[in-house]
Amino acid sequence: MILRFSLPYRTTWGQRLLVCGSEPSLGQWAADQALALHYDEATGHWQHEIDLPNASGAIHYKYILMEFDTLHWEWGPNRTLEYDGGQYEVVELKDYWRPPAEPENELVTAAFTQALMRRLTAEASSSSAPATADGPVVRFQLLAPRVDPRYQVCVLGSDSALGAWEASNVLVLSDEQYPTWTADLALAQPNQTTRYKYGIWDPQAQQIVELEGGDDRLIQPQTEAKTLQVLADERFRYTTGHWRGAGVALPVFALRSERGLGVGEFPDLKLLVDWAVATGLKLVQVLPINDTTATHTWVDSYPYAAISVFALHPQYLNLEAVAELTNPADREELARLRTELNGRDFVDYEPVMQAKWKFIKLLYQQEKARFLADPEFLAFREEQKSWLVPYAAFSALRDRFGTADFNQWPEEYRTPKLATELTREDQPDFDEFGLHFFTQFHLDKQLLDAVEYARHKGVVVKGDLPIGIYRHSVDAWTQPELYHMDRQAGAPPDDFSLTGQNWRFPTYNWERMAEDDYTWWKQRMGHLARYFDMLRIDHILGFFRIWEIPGHSVEGLLGHFAPALPLHRHEIEQRIGWFDYGRLCEPYIRWHMLTDLFREQAQAVYEEFLDATDHGVFRLKEYVRTQRQIEDVFEQKIKADPSNAEHYRWLRTNLYKLTNEVLFVPADEPDFYHPRITLHLSVSFRELDEHTRHRLKELYDDFFYRRHEEFWREQGLVKLPPVRYATNMLIAGEDLGMVPASVPGVMRDLGMLGLNIQRMPSDPQVEFGNPATAPYLSVVSPGSHDMSTLRGWWEEDRTLTQRFFEHQLGHWGQHAPYYCEPWVVREIIEQHLASPAMWAIFPLQDLLALDAQLRRENPLEEQINVPANPQHFWKYRLHLPLEKLLNEVEFNKEIEALVKDKGRK
Repeated sequence: MILRFSLPYRTTWGQRLLVCGSEPSLGQWAADQALALHYDEATGHWQHEIDLPNASGAIHYKYILMEFDTLHWEWGPNRTLEYDGGQYEVVELKDYWRPPAEPENELVTAAFTQALMRRLTAEASSSSAPATADGPVVRFQLLAPRVDPRYQVCVLGSDSALGAWEASNVLVLSDEQYPTWTADLALAQPNQTTRYKYGIWDPQAQQIVELEGGDDRLIQPQTEAKTLQVLADERFRYTTGHWRGAGVALPVFALRSERGLGVGEFPDLKLLVDWAVATGLKLVQVLPINDTTATHTWVDSYPYAAISVFALHPQYLNLEAVAELTNPADREELARLRTELNGRDFVDYEPVMQAKWKFIKLLYQQEKARFLADPEFLAFREEQKSWLVPYAAFSALRDRFGTADFNQWPEEYRTPKLATELTREDQPDFDEFGLHFFTQFHLDKQLLDAVEYARHKGVVVKGDLPIGIYRHSVDAWTQPELYHMDRQAGAPPDDFSLTGQNWRFPTYNWERMAEDDYTWWKQRMGHLARYFDMLRIDHILGFFRIWEIPGHSVEGLLGHFAPALPLHRHEIEQRIGWFDYGRLCEPYIRWHMLTDLFREQAQAVYEEFLDATDHGVFRLKEYVRTQRQIEDVFEQKIKADPSNAEHYRWLRTNLYKLTNEVLFVPADEPDFYHPRITLHLSVSFRELDEHTRHRLKELYDDFFYRRHEEFWREQGLVKLPPVRYATNMLIAGEDLGMVPASVPGVMRDLGMLGLNIQRMPSDPQVEFGNPATAPYLSVVSPGSHDMSTLRGWWEEDRTLTQRFFEHQLGHWGQHAPYYCEPWVVREIIEQHLASPAMWAIFPLQDLLALDAQLRRENPLEEQINVPANPQHFWKYRLHLPLEKLLNEVEFNKEIEALVKDKGRK
């Protein structure tokens, strides 16, 4: 059997096309052995043919664009052709090049194929070629994910077998291989040119609801018998523009339902999905849901410090969905606690978790025998054992020894190799570990049930991947070589925090991760794809460079980007004219600074914490030379004298400011240095001479905005693709803050959506972002969980609000209302809905602000996180039960009308 490749493509000098695949003649996936295609001037096609055995089989292949010595693989999964050598003598592949970085590519992700456009039942084609056809056969093959589940794809054309352009007599294609639609057909007049187009078919009404635009497609005359011509058409040509959707964001812990236990639970997601359906929203976005139980205190409420990147948080378990408690007294106590905890207007983390664990343990003992014999659990344990077994061991040992810091455990328990032995069912203390198997099994079951419910309703569930891992986690315990445990990750100063953020997570050892082709990342992404069809990658800038802070720092100012290209002292000397380590790299402390910071206590501070050197220069004493030393000293002071805690914190913060008064931070290599971030805001910088300030500012701008652009671009192109293509999830990156110029381009090339927050524009030249200018592959939102809500922000700065009211909302010369009234909220939401961005996602608090009766009375109680406060208690909870929100019919219709009016699905 002959297989002919044919691909239309206009190349430029130095370019040629290859095809690589599973057959020996195609190189068996070795690119250097790929089959070279030949260009036919007459047709404008690249072509070649190979021989295949006459038996039936399948080949897999893909096209490559060779540009000089650089290979560019076409976008998408491998192409597959199943053939029957006994039926056809010739197969002609009429393919099209699949370009990367096309917006339509993202419609093939799980968000669309598994949820938004999910096919409920596979439909066969309305017509097919006879198995014994002697004449040529055409196979229509269209990649078209964007088809409403109610509809199908059809084809009509000039040949009578295609209805002779009669819209009531179309060929309906099969979706058995969705998102590819197929049908085989023997044309009535194969020896003539056939014109055709694709359409969207409503099987209920038996009519075309949309016909694609553009010129007619053509089938060239074919006279060879026993020939199969495969028309691998790409893209339905929509005339209605890009698909755009809207969604709602709320953490799972913030959900409120009548059946909850003081906190949102996985089954509550079904209620939020029902509300999304009622309001025309197509997406539900949540914060990280992994287990953060490290201390059994409210500190564990921080969702970005998971003790496992795989395990789910026990707070989200619905107890009744596991089993009914058989003891009447236990049931009565549970009902009483539900009433008590649900009556609180916030998530009271510690009492909630105490209640959860109490009843989880009771249910475990009650259901233990049945659970351990359950085939579903046995399959779950076997499938997930790579993370589940060490997690169960870690969690039990954490509770046994009273700390998640495995370095403090008895030495014989510090090795993770003992996890399998510890968790054997015949061990006398197995219940310590079995409890965690039980909890994770039911959490997984409940979350999968909620996600499947959402998919069935056509709603995407969007998850959140934290950029870092917790220092005292299963991941650090089992694979410490993947992380730099002596360093800290964070973020440089931004609108959230003027001193930067120190997350205290270890940074990644990317070199070690690359050695096994980023296996850990692929496993992590694969596990998230178990639950989500779309994913937000927190601080995606970390894949280009992370803000790395030395272990001795508490704040983020003394960090530097890693990897980076630090400056040698000779380069600094050349650029600014001199180099003095003491003046540039040690804290610049003078008496007037002490009086400015400490006022009347300056003398006392000097005597306790500073030494005087020559010429009015002061130096911190040896025991408070670093911020971590200062932190330790003041923790002891607060512990000894808690009544003066606020005063001690004030002193501590101002001593931190003294340590930050440097202009350069030493790099790992001797004699290499990083300019301190925002050095122009320091007293040390202000007190340099004008000439040095000017030259230092030039060096600073070059270092942070030009020197690293290509270097960081290469970093992103190495690290991101293995993560991006590990799953078929639709990926959005949180790219706020100090963004390298190369980041948007790399994300666009990889088909990753960026984030556009109106109050935090990516363009430093503008004060507010304009949703109307957002690119299609992006998410627009009025805010995030790290910000105040619209109503809270409106009241923070009246001058800023007035400028926004005039410049963004167009109310020139008018006074902005004192409060963010519902009509103002509506205008802002309409702005976002009208954006060309693929998604407009709104915090639920901002949507509720549309209604003066439904919204919370005090907007200051609606903010989820305060990034400037590292000790923030994550306790926000929706003030309305979701059951009540579902019954607000008029309000829900208002949102639905807004969404539809702006053309979002």
